Amino acid sequence: MSERVAGRLPQAFLATGSSGFVDFLTAYDPSLLPGAGVPSHGSLEAPHGTTIVAATFPHGMVMAGDRRATMGNMIASRDIEKVYPADEHSCVGIAGTAGIAVELVRLFQVELEHYEKIEGAQLSIEGKANRLSSMIRGNLGMAFQGLAVVPMFGGYDPDGDRGRIFSYDVTGGRYEEHAFHAVGSGSVFARGSLKKMYRADLAPADAVSVVLEALYDAADDDSATGGPDLARRIYPVVAIVDADGYRRLPDSELEPLVQNLVNQRSSRPNGPFAPLPEGDAS
Repeated sequence: MSERVAGRLPQAFLATGSSGFVDFLTAYDPSLLPGAGVPSHGSLEAPHGTTIVAATFPHGMVMAGDRRATMGNMIASRDIEKVYPADEHSCVGIAGTAGIAVELVRLFQVELEHYEKIEGAQLSIEGKANRLSSMIRGNLGMAFQGLAVVPMFGGYDPDGDRGRIFSYDVTGGRYEEHAFHAVGSGSVFARGSLKKMYRADLAPADAVSVVLEALYDAADDDSATGGPDLARRIYPVVAIVDADGYRRLPDSELEPLVQNLVNQRSSRPNGPFAPLPEGDAS
């Protein structure tokens, strides 16, 4: 006799158990998980997302990503989305194998929504970070084949009234970053820029300018990171998360900021000087 009666959900959907949607999917149909359909042997060339940067400011944080995806030495996409809302007060940026990363983000969004519906409350920001960690660990087999996903997670913590940033490795290791961080192929150049420009008392608008400068510096030295494309009007994805929730900056707000940055780089290609502390020799 079939498990499913006409007009009714299968028994697995009605049984009590974990409030985690990923746990349910693992037990019910693991083939629906990200990467489940990828061959277990051989190599596969797929588009990769590159650089994500994030920085905190008092009472919130900002995350930004360039728009380029690469496949070997080719540009696979010029306008890929790399920063997504995770829920109302958090966001996730993707680096690594683009297709699996996007699937993982969508599943993560459903996971957080499912938990909130079942438990009647949102997970803490650390709980969200831990859930994402376990999902990345589930992709470890694909990572061994070169299909790694290394996201960055951030959001607003109402308990501390502050923004927080978390990074990961391919095994699902979770690390909290302080002040700022960058992941992806251009991250070493972006972090150098962030070190130069970041201040703890940044206003939200200034934090946006800092991450845009960091992405520009990454694109200047890393061929896999795309700079702003003024001809096609393709600008980085920039999101702010604070007590008011997640907000993606529209292109109408980004365009004058990016245009101003490019104009300044025309006269100073290496970017602005970092201010010296008071009392230091000029």
